[in-house]
Amino acid sequence: MKKSAWLPAVIAPVVVAGAIAAPALANAASTPLAGANPTAADVIASVAKSSGAQYSGKLSQTSDLGLPELPTGSGGSSLEGNASDALSLLTASHTARVYVDGATKQRVQVTEQLAEQDLIRNGSDVWTWDSKERQATHVTLPADTAKSMQDGTTTPADIAKQAIDAIRPSTTVSKPTTTKVAGQSAWQITLTPKSSGTLVGSVQLAVDKQTGLPLRAAIEAKGQSDPAFQVRFTSLSYGAPASRLFDFTPPSGAEVTTKDLSDAADHAGAGKGDRSTSHDGAPTLTGKDWSTIAELPAGTADQSGLGDDASTLLNQLTKAVDGGRAIQTSLVSVYLTDDGRVLAGAVPVSSLVAAAK
Repeated sequence: MKKSAWLPAVIAPVVVAGAIAAPALANAASTPLAGANPTAADVIASVAKSSGAQYSGKLSQTSDLGLPELPTGSGGSSLEGNASDALSLLTASHTARVYVDGATKQRVQVTEQLAEQDLIRNGSDVWTWDSKERQATHVTLPADTAKSMQDGTTTPADIAKQAIDAIRPSTTVSKPTTTKVAGQSAWQITLTPKSSGTLVGSVQLAVDKQTGLPLRAAIEAKGQSDPAFQVRFTSLSYGAPASRLFDFTPPSGAEVTTKDLSDAADHAGAGKGDRSTSHDGAPTLTGKDWSTIAELPAGTADQSGLGDDASTLLNQLTKAVDGGRAIQTSLVSVYLTDDGRVLAGAVPVSSLVAAAK
């Protein structure tokens, strides 16, 4: 995966999901949190209020997974360069500018080494842009998506209570505590897995007391005091950003790809029980809750075409285990089987090896 692909790959699904869910939540949004002792469900329900928020801010992503920092695009084979670039996403810090004008206008802008990557949504149009590769992608959201999600009568409070009830069998949910993020007063809730079979120690979410905007999300690994992964606002200013920020026209000579999401719903599905079935190369899921393992089909990790440089890099990052090679970070493990499958999860390598048999 090229480094330039990280922005649309990671953030685009969030924007698209927001386009689907925000209208329904906004229509049923509750009033701002009252009193000094909200429940965890109250805090989660308040997030619905932020769908119409207008703000500009700076986001910071940091990782501490116990991986070595590698030079990006370091030459050698393309596979080696892409692997190094991908690893840099897990080891290096990244920052992004965020501009939001309600539920239908958002822009995320990443600038690194004189190159810019953007994700822009303006109504039903979603663009991604990579200035270094001079590549743009245009997605048109289905016109009836928001409408179809507004027909229910479920309120944010109902959804929040159902979410809390669903996770409590596997998770301890803390009472909200007061914190401050980017100068804003926030409620923080902590989710702690009850399972001993996961690498996750806890997940923390901080939500602005006044607006319901999520300000910080952090995942701590077991036995690690600092977050293994964190995304948070380092600065935040409320108010409508300039409208020009949500307009985008591909520069002359840019490579433009268009995508149609009109039939996306036809391909969506949900598995029940402990195992879901894979379709069209999608991962197969085994286990449940915090110990879920994702498995990609045979051929995904075919190493027969790797050059010497890429093979050397792979051997440096992984260790030989029964039936393949694996790497375990403080938060997630990845197992490459000899028959070309890839298994991953927030579990020890031994759990992946057992699941592959």
